[in-house]
Amino acid sequence: MLKERAPGESRVAITPETVKKFTALGATIAVEEGAGHAASIPDEAYREAGAEVATGPKAVEGADIVLGVQAPDVAALAGAKPGAWVAATFDPFRNGELVEAYAKAGFEALSMEFMPRITRAQSMDVLSSQSNLAGYKAVLTAANEYGRAFPMMMTAAGTVQAAKVFVMGVGVAGLQAIATAKRLGAQVSATDVRSATKEQIQSLGAKPVFVEEVAGIEGEGSGGYAAEMSEEYQKAQAELVSSHIAKQDIVITTALIPGRPAPRLISDAQIASMKPGSVIFDLAVAQGGNVEGSSPDETVVKHGVKIIGFSNTATHLAADASALFARNLFNFLSAFWDNEAGKPILDDEIGNAVRLTQGGKVVSERLT
Repeated sequence: MLKERAPGESRVAITPETVKKFTALGATIAVEEGAGHAASIPDEAYREAGAEVATGPKAVEGADIVLGVQAPDVAALAGAKPGAWVAATFDPFRNGELVEAYAKAGFEALSMEFMPRITRAQSMDVLSSQSNLAGYKAVLTAANEYGRAFPMMMTAAGTVQAAKVFVMGVGVAGLQAIATAKRLGAQVSATDVRSATKEQIQSLGAKPVFVEEVAGIEGEGSGGYAAEMSEEYQKAQAELVSSHIAKQDIVITTALIPGRPAPRLISDAQIASMKPGSVIFDLAVAQGGNVEGSSPDETVVKHGVKIIGFSNTATHLAADASALFARNLFNFLSAFWDNEAGKPILDDEIGNAVRLTQGGKVVSERLT
């Protein structure tokens, strides 16, 4: 495993816990010196777990499999075996040149974002594990920026009203955002384009806010993701949100559509309708943003409303995010481990889903 080189990336793809597990399977693990420091993992912890701590490129010298959080540049893989696997996040829809470079170099790129959302792959799903933490962090960050308390407080000096939190998009991140805001004592509501999420919202004690009487709209795309909505739905949703959002103190937006820019959920006019001092956290800001005017890693103030969002939210919880990410990778590879071959052999369903390149070509159907 190499040290992550993407700006601001603090997570790691292997932890001492998974070093021990891989070693038990018969694998030899090498970790670049200093790779875990940003995630509070010293080199000595890796050594004690049984890994070799190597300097720079030596960490991938002779490697059959390279693990990463964000896929390294091809140049960093010099010394890895021809045809070596690289299991990491590739952001393949936006990083086509990187995928082509992997194909040209003969490496087999395994994109963890393309893990199919099927029951047996749930423990391998890095998007879910990282989104869970991102939803939690979004609420805590918004609470910190919000200049008031979250729960209702009855004091001798008077009553402090509970904050009103509105979560837009009820996937893994949205559900965790709802649960976190409820635990902090807020009055929570939520919406999603998928009608099936209404019961999930209610099960967490939040109020569902849904477009009604728009026939034939379920919002469910392939793999459990949201689909892009019709103009009729978008208009109805905008009207509903406009009336609801004006009453909110904090809004968390989480909507993403695979392979497309993040859908615009909140316009400048809707921001202007909110009370001064309100906060919006845009979890989709790195993919273009759900909120008009949001900017990665910046606090933008418009009409007295703070708009915030991180380009990489999970990295702000590096230790826990690394632990979950590393377990996802171990669960993925160990599920296909062949003791006789001494390495994993992927089956067709999951292998074909995550494999971007093989034999010098881009082979993913989603990219070709």
